[in-house]
Amino acid sequence: MTIQRRAVLAATLVAAAIAHPSAFAQKKIVLGFAQVGAESAWRTANTESIKSAAKDAGIELKFSDAQQKQENQIKAIRSFIAQKVDVIGLSPVVESGWDTVLQEAKAAHIPVILTDRAVDSKDTSLYVTFMGSDFIEEGKRAGRWLEEFEKGKPGPINIVELQGTVGSAPAIDRKKGFADVIGGDPRMKIIRSQTGDFTLAKGKEVMEAFLKAEGKNINVLYAHNDDMALGAIQAIEEAGLKPGVDITIISIDGTKGAFEAMAAGKQNVVVECNPLLGPQLMSAAKDVVAGKTLPKRILTNETVYTQSQAVAALPSRKY
Repeated sequence: MTIQRRAVLAATLVAAAIAHPSAFAQKKIVLGFAQVGAESAWRTANTESIKSAAKDAGIELKFSDAQQKQENQIKAIRSFIAQKVDVIGLSPVVESGWDTVLQEAKAAHIPVILTDRAVDSKDTSLYVTFMGSDFIEEGKRAGRWLEEFEKGKPGPINIVELQGTVGSAPAIDRKKGFADVIGGDPRMKIIRSQTGDFTLAKGKEVMEAFLKAEGKNINVLYAHNDDMALGAIQAIEEAGLKPGVDITIISIDGTKGAFEAMAAGKQNVVVECNPLLGPQLMSAAKDVVAGKTLPKRILTNETVYTQSQAVAALPSRKY
């Protein structure tokens, strides 16, 4: 090719790039995300983290709120498949019943990343990775804290439990982890256990029923998330009792509301579950599109906060 022809070709390419810049730009990754809903402050923070991280990463986000219904998430995933997104993100409402739709995503060659909650499937090839907390370990941390707090005290220690959404991974695992720890202590007994569906209103309603049935027989409340604990605190106060004093309050998440309750002496401890998974999800989406191999399990770093620690940490809490 002559120098003159090269110059003409270069000029042609430059002109084309100016006229149609998108044709020469790198294709934008499209991520379809099927969210559980907006049932709690934790979930709201999780959604905000995902939306802001997608914007920062230059990823086009197609977001669906399932309103805590599995059928809505399945519809959303099928819509993402029809739209030929590059990656599907899923925080499943419940653990089971996903194989068929995830097989459809696999057949369409669309990788699936699970966040926050896992699925119960023997075929682990249906998803690339699961990123989020170890819910069993969270339950164990709650149990270990209670064991230490009640060390040397006489029994019985009567516990009421507010469970999360029936069939969801955190509800199943947080119950198991806690029971595994306290099961070895004959003083401790769960006398009432019922779902509060991870919401403040339902947590208050169920706690009212617990108090009506058991009265001052309750020593400890173990709530699978902060919102249910905050609702229960309202019920305890309305019953004329002091939360955090008359009834020891344990919950999981680490939202600002729980930290404020601890700072006020109305809650005793919170086991952290970090909702800010957005940047981690966007990084994983980029990696999988680039053909990189991801670990099958990506854990988040979390801790346990007591009342004194909550007071110090409250000003810096982001959710």
